[in-house]
Amino acid sequence: MKLRQLTPAVGAEIEDIDLSLPLTEHLSHALRDALLAHHVLVIRNQTLNRAQHRAIAECFGPLHIHPSRKHLPADQHPELFLIDIKPDATQSNGETWHADITCEATPPLASLLYLTEIPSNGGGDTLFTNMHLAFEDLSPDLKSLLLKQVAFHDGEQDLRQYGIRLKPGQTYPAHPHPLVIRHPTTGAPTLYVNESFTSHIIGMASWESSMLLTGLFNRIKANVRNQCRIQWLPGTLTIWDNYSVQHQAVFDYQGHRRYGERLTVSAPCAPEAWLAPSSA
Repeated sequence: MKLRQLTPAVGAEIEDIDLSLPLTEHLSHALRDALLAHHVLVIRNQTLNRAQHRAIAECFGPLHIHPSRKHLPADQHPELFLIDIKPDATQSNGETWHADITCEATPPLASLLYLTEIPSNGGGDTLFTNMHLAFEDLSPDLKSLLLKQVAFHDGEQDLRQYGIRLKPGQTYPAHPHPLVIRHPTTGAPTLYVNESFTSHIIGMASWESSMLLTGLFNRIKANVRNQCRIQWLPGTLTIWDNYSVQHQAVFDYQGHRRYGERLTVSAPCAPEAWLAPSSA
């Protein structure tokens, strides 16, 4: 297994690997280590069926089910989230910078997207940004302020971006999380707010909350030093650490189709506040 770093900040492409073969414990361990080190892994030229895709995901932990698919029976594969953007679509999944399903009490730890059809115009890239570095880049005073705060993550806010309104009696996850969390494996601090799901900072005046969050969102999307950009090819599997990065899907392929299937991995615990060493 050979790794080629994509940018100094985030991402690595793995070469000379065939994930359709049975996974050994050695390879599973190597993939987990590589994800912790690089946060995003890109593996090309793969031919995977759903069982093989699932086996790769399960080497990172038990599977998570998206809240929109929890009602499905097992024979309809509720663990699979389909990325099926048809030529007549006017928008796509994930156009706003986000981490996956942060509105849940325990958001997924990792995501594995396998694309089999890419837009014929060459579009459909995905951008990723390192949220550990996003926190490190902040001034000491701003870090100190954010460490004391909790933000609300609202799933309905994300749904409204797609014109979806819940019907009477329907519910969708919403949950508060610390603005700065510790990574559940490495313990590293992560800035944990995103434009898709984070609605406000709890206990703060609305104008102050909006000022802070808008500033953070703008910095996340504008700071290209912390980013990498993945150009997809058919048969590409990309794995990302949902507690280390945010991503944005670029919808520049209207009139063309894009198809893939995503699996997500459950986290071992809900996000916990990071404590600076001096206050731990």
